[in-house]
Amino acid sequence: MMPASEPNSMSTEPAATITGVAGAIVFFDGVCGLCDQTVTFLLDHDHDGRLLFAPLQGSTATRLLPAEYRDRLDTLVLRLPDGECHTRSAAAVRILWRLGGVWKWLGGLLWLIPKPFRDLGYRAVAATRYRLFGKRDTCRLPTLKDQQRMLT
Repeated sequence: MMPASEPNSMSTEPAATITGVAGAIVFFDGVCGLCDQTVTFLLDHDHDGRLLFAPLQGSTATRLLPAEYRDRLDTLVLRLPDGECHTRSAAAVRILWRLGGVWKWLGGLLWLIPKPFRDLGYRAVAATRYRLFGKRDTCRLPTLKDQQRMLT
């Protein structure tokens, strides 16, 4: 139940080559409380270690993402190993697919909702996330277990 691919907005070297670790990278706002909780959830549920994580404010984002993505802290960015990037609900759905199990099915159901409506919901949450979940002064510090999956 995979959709047609969205346009590739990147033409850089695959993440696996640059980072030395194969996997998709989830870029997130490193000071957002909701993003911190999302990363914790994903680390807990990504049992196969398919996802890597990096703050949009970090050096990995500077190396791998064009400014149009780094400067927009209101969205998750999923960068696939081939350099293709997805944002907002398209990123969230693809992240769920990578988790597998029931999360893959949930992602499939969300994919059935037209993208403009999915993104409308995504934007509504993004607009209120600091107020509802807080803002941190610094990026999260990974646990020892999670350090190998966290990029700077």
